[in-house]
Amino acid sequence: MKNIQNKWLRGAIPALLLHCSIGTVYCWSIFSQEIADYIGFSKGAVEWAFSFAIFFLGMSAAFLGSLVEKNIHKSSLIAAITFALGMAGTGFFIWYGGTHQHSVLSLIGIYISYGFIMGIGLGTGYLSPVKTLMLWFQDKKGLATGLAVAGFGAAKAIASPIMSRMLKGLGDGGVYKMFYILALVYFVMMMLGHFMLAKPEGWIEPQKKSKEEGIIATLKTEPIASYIGIWLMFYINITCGLAIISQEKMIVKCVGLGAFAGIISTISALFNAGGRLGFSAWADKMKDRNTVYKLIFALSIISTLIVLFTKGIANGAGNAALIIFVLALIFIVNAGYGGGFSNVPTLLSDHYGMGNISAIHGITLSAWAFAGLTGNQMASYIVNHTGSFIEVAGVKANPTGYQNVLIVTTILYAVAMCLSLFLVRPMKKAK
Repeated sequence: MKNIQNKWLRGAIPALLLHCSIGTVYCWSIFSQEIADYIGFSKGAVEWAFSFAIFFLGMSAAFLGSLVEKNIHKSSLIAAITFALGMAGTGFFIWYGGTHQHSVLSLIGIYISYGFIMGIGLGTGYLSPVKTLMLWFQDKKGLATGLAVAGFGAAKAIASPIMSRMLKGLGDGGVYKMFYILALVYFVMMMLGHFMLAKPEGWIEPQKKSKEEGIIATLKTEPIASYIGIWLMFYINITCGLAIISQEKMIVKCVGLGAFAGIISTISALFNAGGRLGFSAWADKMKDRNTVYKLIFALSIISTLIVLFTKGIANGAGNAALIIFVLALIFIVNAGYGGGFSNVPTLLSDHYGMGNISAIHGITLSAWAFAGLTGNQMASYIVNHTGSFIEVAGVKANPTGYQNVLIVTTILYAVAMCLSLFLVRPMKKAK
């Protein structure tokens, strides 16, 4: 009974506290326009703060993975401090930008605070509980990591309506006041997670000659092409997911559901969280966890092709069947996007064991860093340089541009499927 309690008190609950805090990075779209208006810059200029946050999430995970491997208490403490400090710093520079309109210093300060400082908290906070969970739930590693990573995905659905009310309720300057309040709230939550998080008693880390030799030697236990395949298909899945999710709001408006955009966004966030938990728990029952990625890519290809062939985005307004196809695409991509995240650590542990899993997982999250810079930007470029903006369902939109985004993502999903089939080495978990 004590061991079961410890699984939750020392593993699952602290993981949820950490991931439900840092996962609010995906609430950026709720307040990005308000920030832009308040400091006197375009939304496009402000958007780079989010891209930098995701980039430094991946890079800090890659470079600090060895620290997480060595000391989860130090890494979770760093996560709590840097995430809260980044939040508070963002609030300060928004306030400064409000009193000094069009100040470049304000914009750079937001980039540094939300992008770099908070990004370090994101990377270390994301990694810190993952290995611990897999040690506590060794018979159901996918379920355990899926539960925590689902917290990261569900954070947007939970926090978005709260943030929206705060922006309205705090009055003038509510956007910077909100960041101060959230910095305090999330610092408390993450510190609770930090104090509660602990590895099972009796777990002894394998001895290594050095950090570098340990990681390199571990990766060499399989053909390096297998690891490259895992990295690339993880990168492609995130890139395609971000490309479609970033255009989700306008796609929904194209099919005449603009009035329900907020509800659909919340539902898609729940699919994102559900995919993280569902796909990883399902993978626990499979001989080769890589099969889950084949399913994710197959579902994504099928749903995008259906919308492409029916021209669902352009013709969807007033057509119930086409609207269902478009919504199914959005929900499936969100679920697959989340499932791709939750299965990476367990897939890596199946291939390379638990000895260096935090460090190897951290290096693999560099794919997230680069996808964070390419996914949204790729979609924006396609929409702005192909097709044309016309009046659709009462809004200015570019249905052809959104369809072209789907053409590119379908090709990329097909490439990822080939990587999963032919490059990633098949493996039975019993081995």
